[in-house]
Amino acid sequence: MVRPYTMTRGRTGAGGQQLDLIAVVVCDPAHPVFAPDAPEPPVGPEQARILALCRGTPLSVAELAADLDLPVGVVRVLLGDLLAAGLIRVSRPVPPALLPDERILQEVIHGLRAL
Repeated sequence: MVRPYTMTRGRTGAGGQQLDLIAVVVCDPAHPVFAPDAPEPPVGPEQARILALCRGTPLSVAELAADLDLPVGVVRVLLGDLLAAGLIRVSRPVPPALLPDERILQEVIHGLRAL
């Protein structure tokens, strides 16, 4: 059993990155480390598990934490390292201020039902 602070080397932040729980993480297939003949990437075992999970399908930060059975804070630090190395891409959620108003969406639904 490895303590969480050992995995993160005592760090508690994601290297200046703000990773929301619903931010979607995917491996960057264009990175040379993912070429078929490339050796294993020089990352720790937990980060290797993150890369393995994200290779097939995009996953949220919360899903990764649940799949890895690690605290979210630890996963955020590990993702920050992978992001800084260019091994993953993170799609951040749309801020609530940029989402359409619920009233407008209701009017669209009523209009469609009227057709």
